[in-house]
Amino acid sequence: MELQSALENRKSIRSYLSKDVEPEKLTALIEAASLAPSWKNSQTARYYVIHTPEKLEQIRATLPEFNRKNCEQAPALIITTVVLNRSGYERNGEPTNELGNGWGFYDCGLGSMALLLKATELGLSTLVMGIRDAAKISEILEIPENEAVVSVISVGYSDADPERPARKPARETGTFLLNNFSKKGAQ
Repeated sequence: MELQSALENRKSIRSYLSKDVEPEKLTALIEAASLAPSWKNSQTARYYVIHTPEKLEQIRATLPEFNRKNCEQAPALIITTVVLNRSGYERNGEPTNELGNGWGFYDCGLGSMALLLKATELGLSTLVMGIRDAAKISEILEIPENEAVVSVISVGYSDADPERPARKPARETGTFLLNNFSKKGAQ
C-alpha cells in the first residue's frame, strides 16, 4: 500500500469483528512506531501491547463508558507512554527550550502516526483514545514513575465503514511563504 492510500484510508473505528489480531502484526506496529524520528534520537516513546482477555478488561475499565463501548470488541489495546525529562532536555537535565516535555509528547505522536499508518497497511483498524485514567493504567501495567501515559489505541479488524469527516484544505491550515515562480515554472 502506498503512503497516500494509507493516509486516505485510515479512519477511527469504533466497531470491530470478533477476529483476533495476529501477534506478528502487533509486533510490526511497534516496529513501525520505532522508525519515527525523535528529539536527538532520544526514542522516549513506549508501547504496552495488551492482548490477553484479563488485561484487556482491566484496561477497558480505566476508560469512560463511551470509550469502553468504542473498544469493547477490539482484540488488542496499545498504551502509549513517554519517558519524561529526556526528549527536549539537555544531558544536565535542563530543558532545551520552553516546550520541555512537550517534545517527548510530540515524539510519541510521531510514533503513533507511524503505528496507525502501518495498521492501515496491514488491514487493521484503530482508534486513539485520550480520555482515560492514567494513574490506574500505570498501576495495572506497573509503568515506571518516569513515564507518562499518553493514549490508549484500540486495534482490530473493522466491522464498520464510517464516513470520513471532512478535512480542512491546506489553504486553511497552512501558511505558504513560497519563492516566486516564473510563468514557465508556476503550476
